[in-house]
Amino acid sequence: MTVDPYQKLRERMVAHQIEARGVKDQRVLGAMRKIPRHFFLPEEYIEEAYSDEPVPIGLEQTISQPYIVAVMTELLALSPKHRVLEVGTGSGYQTAILAELAGEVYSLEIVAELGKRAADLLTSLGYKNVWIKIADGYNGWAEMAPFDAIIVTACAEELPPPLLGQLKNGGRLVAPLGTEREQYLYLFIRTEEGVVKKRGVPVRFVPLTRQ
Repeated sequence: MTVDPYQKLRERMVAHQIEARGVKDQRVLGAMRKIPRHFFLPEEYIEEAYSDEPVPIGLEQTISQPYIVAVMTELLALSPKHRVLEVGTGSGYQTAILAELAGEVYSLEIVAELGKRAADLLTSLGYKNVWIKIADGYNGWAEMAPFDAIIVTACAEELPPPLLGQLKNGGRLVAPLGTEREQYLYLFIRTEEGVVKKRGVPVRFVPLTRQ
């Protein structure tokens, strides 16, 4: 049997960085114990894969801090029947977490090199429920809408209106919003009466870019 030398680091990451800060969803914690985060980083940064901070992945992008990945995922309240839209594939790590928890994951990445790299890696890891498209995420993925959940992994000052329009009634959308100096995580829940908006923890994300 092959021993994964990084398994203990993942266990420690989940226990000390995520559970200790209040994340309780056992499916989220299980996915983060399972997925080899170091696979999603450039070779020169592999030793930082399980550190409590964002890590560069090249092309002026980062892989988010493990705790923030867990918080955002928990807020989505995913089930195996859900269809999820991810805006910003990046390294593909968050995509893999979503694919462990949801039925279908549709992910948009504006940087072609990153999108192709993530698609190849996720395929090699055996994920068959992920579809990646190289596109501007601002307008979402209308032909695959509506979605049970939407996650945005880059920061805009205001939420792009098309994204809320692609969210099912009862659906949940998680996104960082704000300026370069001050950003917060927000949860949007679509109800029959309208959209409920809740502000969460302060965060730091790269800006949402457009073509």
